[in-house]
Amino acid sequence: MYWLLFCQQFLNGLQSGVMLFLMASGMTLIFGIMDLINLAHGSLFMVGAYLCATVFQQTGSFLLGLLAALVGAGIVGILVEVIALRTLYARDHLDQVLATFGLILFFNELTKIVWGPRALFLDVPLSLSGTIEIVPGSPYPAFRLAIIAVGIVIAILLYLMITRTRLGMLIRASSTNREMVGSLGVNVKLLYTLVFGLGALLAGLAGAMAGPLLAVEVGMGEDILILTFVVIVIGGIGSIRGALVGAILVGLIDTLGRAFLPALFKLFMEPAAADGVGASLASMSIYILMALVLAWKPRGLLPAHG
Repeated sequence: MYWLLFCQQFLNGLQSGVMLFLMASGMTLIFGIMDLINLAHGSLFMVGAYLCATVFQQTGSFLLGLLAALVGAGIVGILVEVIALRTLYARDHLDQVLATFGLILFFNELTKIVWGPRALFLDVPLSLSGTIEIVPGSPYPAFRLAIIAVGIVIAILLYLMITRTRLGMLIRASSTNREMVGSLGVNVKLLYTLVFGLGALLAGLAGAMAGPLLAVEVGMGEDILILTFVVIVIGGIGSIRGALVGAILVGLIDTLGRAFLPALFKLFMEPAAADGVGASLASMSIYILMALVLAWKPRGLLPAHG
């Protein structure tokens, strides 16, 4: 029984980690390459979720909703970069934090105007509504497995793009010396816009995939934004590999901690006290992990770009 429960929670942690990776991969590119702290990244996650839910409710097709989330979040991200953020690259990080925090408030209020204050609920697509028995005796939701598969595919595609394409070469070069890349005739502004659009698209994808698991509501991007920062710090700024490793670690530790720590403390504590201590320690576990990683490797586990 405990083995089956562990397998289910392990898969839940893996799915949570993959969701965080979709967020962190785009954000770490933006932070590592453009040196831009973008607190509004969670708002793009929210935009993707709302667009997917709206199109799905109108058409009944989750694939069309997913496409709308990708395209819509990408376009919104590009517009935000061109209109609001392009002037912030030469400013210090405090100015970037204040400006992008203002964007969070803007997107939250705009979302209330467009969709209203009530939460939307997005059903799991019918084709993925069943379960798959990976471990005998422990069926697991097909939709969560699909999220894991999508995350793995995105990780592979991003790795190939960064390491094997001309765009990836320019991204790696500009993260090291943007002035030199610009002097060679590369349009750095356009490159930055493309990188920001890619990060926004990935955030929109994460929002669309999270829609059936969470309530689609105003401010839903703020909680995942905090976890995304933790992932980036643990993995290393600007590193896709680091984002993947950090996201999986955070997802597994957070999920397994919440599932098993209270039961573990009940072995030698009163049940009521064990529940309180276990839940508190579980919520602290990822931050303890971050502190340990920073003490051991201040630049993160895999700080190299790409």
